Amino acid sequence: MHVIGTAGHVDHGKSTLVAALTGTHPDRLKEEREREMTIDLGFAWLTLPNGEQVGIIDVPGHRDFIENMLAGVGGIDAALLVVAADEGVMPQTREHLTILDLLGIKRGVIVLTKIDLVDTPEWLDLVEGDVRDAVRGTVLQDAPVVRVSARTRAGLDALVETLSHILEDTPPRPNLGKPRLPIDRVFSIVGFGTIVTGTLLDGSLNVGDEVEILPAGLRGRIRGLQTHKQKTQRALPGSRTAVNITGVEVGQIRRGDVLTFPGSFDSTQRLDAQCRLIPDSHTPLQHNTEVKLFLGTSEVLARVRVLGTEILQPGEEGWVQLELRSPIVAVRGDRFILRRPSPGETIGGGIVLDPHPQHRHRRFDPRVLERLVALSRGTPDELLLHALQTAGPMPLSEAIKRTGLNAETVQSILQAPEAKTRLVVLEPTTPASDETFLLTLEQWETLEAKALNEVQYYHRQYPLRPGLPREALRSRLQLSPALFQALLARWLTTGLLREFRQMIAHPQHQVQLAPQQYARVEALLKRFAEHPYSPPAVRECIEMVGDEIYNLLIENGTLVAVSDQVVFRKADYQTMLRFVVTHLKSYSTLSVAQFRDHFQTSRRFALAFLEHLDTLGITQRNEDVRILTPHGEKLAVQTLTD
Repeated sequence: MHVIGTAGHVDHGKSTLVAALTGTHPDRLKEEREREMTIDLGFAWLTLPNGEQVGIIDVPGHRDFIENMLAGVGGIDAALLVVAADEGVMPQTREHLTILDLLGIKRGVIVLTKIDLVDTPEWLDLVEGDVRDAVRGTVLQDAPVVRVSARTRAGLDALVETLSHILEDTPPRPNLGKPRLPIDRVFSIVGFGTIVTGTLLDGSLNVGDEVEILPAGLRGRIRGLQTHKQKTQRALPGSRTAVNITGVEVGQIRRGDVLTFPGSFDSTQRLDAQCRLIPDSHTPLQHNTEVKLFLGTSEVLARVRVLGTEILQPGEEGWVQLELRSPIVAVRGDRFILRRPSPGETIGGGIVLDPHPQHRHRRFDPRVLERLVALSRGTPDELLLHALQTAGPMPLSEAIKRTGLNAETVQSILQAPEAKTRLVVLEPTTPASDETFLLTLEQWETLEAKALNEVQYYHRQYPLRPGLPREALRSRLQLSPALFQALLARWLTTGLLREFRQMIAHPQHQVQLAPQQYARVEALLKRFAEHPYSPPAVRECIEMVGDEIYNLLIENGTLVAVSDQVVFRKADYQTMLRFVVTHLKSYSTLSVAQFRDHFQTSRRFALAFLEHLDTLGITQRNEDVRILTPHGEKLAVQTLTD
């Protein structure tokens, strides 16, 4: 899934264009409709010819609301730079373009709107030429230009086609297993409670997942998910997502907070970064200047510590350490925008190199500057770490391919003493597998915590079940079979989890019946003892003890189901099985009537048991009798010892 965002000067037709493309007008506030001007973020969606649904974020163009615009463009994959044909390039056109450039939004379309207001093609050519001059040297310098009229719908089909081509070449957001939803809207609906929206990054969300709201550390659980107003059980990376949360009040959340899995991220109040000032900035950036930092959907006051130089001049690039007044969530590689608080002015932006520096740096310390250079360029160990952080756990062969490092270099990194504090190596789990997996220590701790959380949550939901099915745990962790097997082998070895008949459980989990439940089981087993070979039907068993207890009796071997309607006590089942094998070894054949008469049961029970043995491969039907298969006796012994 992809998300696109509008950009451009006020009253150049951004919202009208979105409404014409999608049928949904993004202006949702009463004041916006009354003033006919976008004030806050608006949202819509569009289905492309290839069937992909694309989210659209419409941003305000007026300079008074530029900071609302910044909350919307951080998570987009492509931009629609909107320029009205009757006015051309205007101040906010240039400022929005600068922001797109600083954020590295490399894909986009330049849309000349309101062409129905222009009588001469020559004027359109002049406006297009001015736009081309404005975008020269920016991320959109090679962007296609499409001329449209939202009123007459001229050019809209061409715009949709152009968008399709651009997004086809845009890779999907990676699923790193650590979802981040920078929250851009918070509200409540009667009967549902708290709802937050945002563009989902770095992972997927599922209904039922436990989540955390940072930086406050609030815990809740996902009650429901929507993408483009459609209910879904799972939200994918890159999608516009609405999350209905239980356990958190709407007043406890604000725009700029981040929804994620518990323990996946830590908030920070200090960032190391590479910063670039725009050439049009009116003043240089001096050490200790107070600025507004915009990262994701967050907005926070920060003080800039300029490193390695006394001052950054307009157009220059350098190193900074940002001291934040309030905590935010940031990840290495995140891009940000800096603005002066008053008068409001965009002065630059950059990229986060280290979201958690341990110390306040000495400004001219050579070791600090060397480290920042290494982080920006990527030393071999930083390249490997960054590849794992951005793409998630991967096989050793894939890590070598992604980083461009040779196998010897990667092996030397893994053997270095400091690797144990940053990386986890999972060796092949079976002789037939030669796959070694690498993951960061943070990813390991996150997956370990999530696996434990999922298993314990399952125990709370189903206390009478021995554990969570192995494949269900893999599905909940969203891992490939090979990686899951490698992780599970380590967890079982360390005692974090235990396994019983393909069921994964917490080591301390014990199935215990309450006195009332135990009494119902005793009553049921008494019924079996009274008529061991004509026992109660499955339906009757469930009526007496309930689904969960019945399944427990099947799982722990107290009862053995031979069909969807017939079940026996294990001891009685074994008695019948021994009789069949002994009889067939002596007499070669056994009829249903012989079996029925021996156990004084009905044909229904006799036939169900013998057909069950056929299914196991112990016996084989030959006309009206059963015979022992070549491996029947061996299979019977295995069945009796299970």
